[in-house]
Amino acid sequence: MKRLALAGTILAGFLFATGAASAADKLLNASYDVGRELFVQINEAFVAKHPGVTVDQSHAGTSKQARSIVEGLGADVVTFNQVPDIDFLVKNGYVSADWQKAFPSNASPFYSLPSFLVRAGNPKNIKDWDDLARDDVQVIFPNPKTSGNARYTYLAAYAYGLEKFNGDAAKVNEFIGKIFSHVPVFDTGGRASTTTFAERGIGDVLITFECETQGIAREYGTDKYQQVVPSVSLLAEFPVAVVEKVVKDHGTGDLAKSYLEFLYTPDGQEIEAENGMRVRDETVAAKFKDKFPNVRLVTVEDVFGGWKKVQTDHFAEGALLDQIYGSR
Repeated sequence: MKRLALAGTILAGFLFATGAASAADKLLNASYDVGRELFVQINEAFVAKHPGVTVDQSHAGTSKQARSIVEGLGADVVTFNQVPDIDFLVKNGYVSADWQKAFPSNASPFYSLPSFLVRAGNPKNIKDWDDLARDDVQVIFPNPKTSGNARYTYLAAYAYGLEKFNGDAAKVNEFIGKIFSHVPVFDTGGRASTTTFAERGIGDVLITFECETQGIAREYGTDKYQQVVPSVSLLAEFPVAVVEKVVKDHGTGDLAKSYLEFLYTPDGQEIEAENGMRVRDETVAAKFKDKFPNVRLVTVEDVFGGWKKVQTDHFAEGALLDQIYGSR
């Protein structure tokens, strides 16, 4: 299948990353798990404008990618799906502390949100986060302990619960625990969950980024799957950064900057929108507006007090995620 056909390219990118310092005309982009198809197209378009340049890819959960860079993965740039993973690279001296000022929109050229994908006809009549807590619904999403994708799902459901239960933390935790109890298998990343749902036929609803739900419906057929947009979801920014420590060794600083700048150009934004991303360029966004349903988006900052507080309250060892996950 098309997604599997990319494996060779991805593996080649990973093997390239483990070698010595690259030539100044080569880049490695370490990216998130479900970004394979998008960056194949981005890279082709970028190389067409920069003859002689090679861009290789490495894909995995971005928390894993960040750790791999610290352990020696020679990525020149990162295109991640959550801010804390770049902050981890900052903490370890790989990315500049002011990385969000290096590119527009806080260094997030596009964004998405957790969305639902159900089987054709929506036989379980799944419409909102409430329905994921029903005993007759099997839910598929990856493990929030290993996947940034799933952390957005967890936080979006939690934000919904805070509204539904007027901030009653005990009721919200019980609500999230019910959803977790309806997940038959926690895959390590978003693409593995797609395989579980679409190819293994497990589950009634897949929760993943909107760009992935659109891609699945497009590839497998709208006669088999349909998208459901919940009443409220969480803004999922996709931050990018130059890995300063690596480009200094590789001599690729200018090329890395040009590559990330390309993501903001009309050509780059069109490719991103075609692949289900909501983009920043107003002209391109208007061109693709019929592709993206209206949805009320809340933010990590407004609901949870920012990523640092989220990390302490929810994702640190022994914090809320561990408590809920361990009690499922």
